[in-house]
Amino acid sequence: MTETSRPSLSCGEVGFLTVRNVNRVGAFLKWDEQKDLLLPFGEQTRSVQSGERVLVAVFQDEAGRFAATMNVYPYLRTDSPYHTDDQVHGTVYETSENFGTFVAVDDRYSALIPRKELVTPLAVGTQIEARVLAVRPDGKLTLSLRDKSWKQMAADADILLARLQAENGFLPLTDKSDPDRIREMLHMSKSQFKRAVGRLYKERRIALEDQGIRLI
Repeated sequence: MTETSRPSLSCGEVGFLTVRNVNRVGAFLKWDEQKDLLLPFGEQTRSVQSGERVLVAVFQDEAGRFAATMNVYPYLRTDSPYHTDDQVHGTVYETSENFGTFVAVDDRYSALIPRKELVTPLAVGTQIEARVLAVRPDGKLTLSLRDKSWKQMAADADILLARLQAENGFLPLTDKSDPDRIREMLHMSKSQFKRAVGRLYKERRIALEDQGIRLI
């Protein structure tokens, strides 16, 4: 095999490949200049389309043939160079109602955004920037889309202030409002909302009323 035709991913590696076409057996991905790689339907976590770039791992099936899978979790590494509070880039590859959102950091390291750190759902394939909350004993990363609490509080206060200004100075939200309603209106958790309200109240920029918040 020549250097120009060397596969872009070796067996066991994780990375992006482009879908050439889809037929009755699965999707065929561009692997090198002369050969495509089959992504069987059974190895797809969602439907893919021609021209799309998808995150996959390369493996050998029982017959010894190379194939691709979108179930990349077993192939992700746990020896990342990152530490707590480092900023990282990654790709969402799976979501779970029980655990949260699974991310491939640098498209090679195993990471998870826990449910409590998610304000809005993230679709599979979404590219994210996140902060490392912790490095687990097994080497896997725990991530947050939020900044450190004191920085996040300032950012959330700015969001709340801008929304108040856009709504003619009043929002029908209180500390008793449903968390889903807060998330829908402001894209932040209830605890974030309460901290932002507290900050603006101390700065005497808002008044708290029975039915909501009013801009002063």
